[in-house]
Amino acid sequence: MENSFASIISSANSILILLPSKPYFDQVAAGMALYLGLKEKKETSIVCPTPMLVEFNRLVGVNKVASEMGSKNLVIGFADCKANEIEKVSADVENGELKLTVVPKAGFTSPRKEQVQLSYSGISADTIILIGGGNEVHFPALSSSDLAGARILHVGTRAISLSGGKTVLSFARPASSISELVVSLLGESGLGLDADIATNLLGGIEDGSRDFKGPDVTAETFETVANLLRAGGRRIPKERFDKSAFPPGAIPGEVTQQEPEKKPASQGGEEPPKDWLEPKIFKGTSIS
Repeated sequence: MENSFASIISSANSILILLPSKPYFDQVAAGMALYLGLKEKKETSIVCPTPMLVEFNRLVGVNKVASEMGSKNLVIGFADCKANEIEKVSADVENGELKLTVVPKAGFTSPRKEQVQLSYSGISADTIILIGGGNEVHFPALSSSDLAGARILHVGTRAISLSGGKTVLSFARPASSISELVVSLLGESGLGLDADIATNLLGGIEDGSRDFKGPDVTAETFETVANLLRAGGRRIPKERFDKSAFPPGAIPGEVTQQEPEKKPASQGGEEPPKDWLEPKIFKGTSIS
């Protein structure tokens, strides 16, 4: 089919996976699984507009999630260098290598090496995969003019609504989690599963299905989990933050209540009766 997930991925040259703002664990797990499955065959990048949470660190490859998109163009800038002090910038090719020359105006000095700043801009992706989300507010990158001609795909358990006349090919359908849906999409595309991908998807399904107690959990959900385990997937337990494991004051920002000073045991907590401090006189009965 022309509009199947497999056919679109097959015809794509470069793919950009977009996570929504403040994503859930399941969304990050599903996006990472797609990234790991696609990167060996296609030029693929994954971007999230908000920072990754500590709890996402148990996902394989989460360090590949970028906060900014775009690596098409190399941008060379100069810190604290005024443009009106530069006469011209020329580009030459010497021995097959590109060389840029910055010529200052008379009376001014050339920019120093430590002033050079390198960055990237522009997006080369021709196919975008949106993970989850409900509208364009969750994906601010869609407003970029660099993405105007790209095909937009959506993967989620609920349909997405985009304004501005954007055409979206949706692969959304009810499921226990987005990660469960990604398993079928990877299989449809012939990308297969390895241990790392399966591990991420297991974590996503478990979290997205509320520990398999969600209303959309079906027999197919457990069949999918079984297949992921057979593929080498590992169930990684959730790391819970236990404040009791840390001494008072060790957690930044935590307000602790100071315990009242305890008196030495010899003093006691109350004043003893006065007769306790007086000499004791014991009276006995006469012995007949």
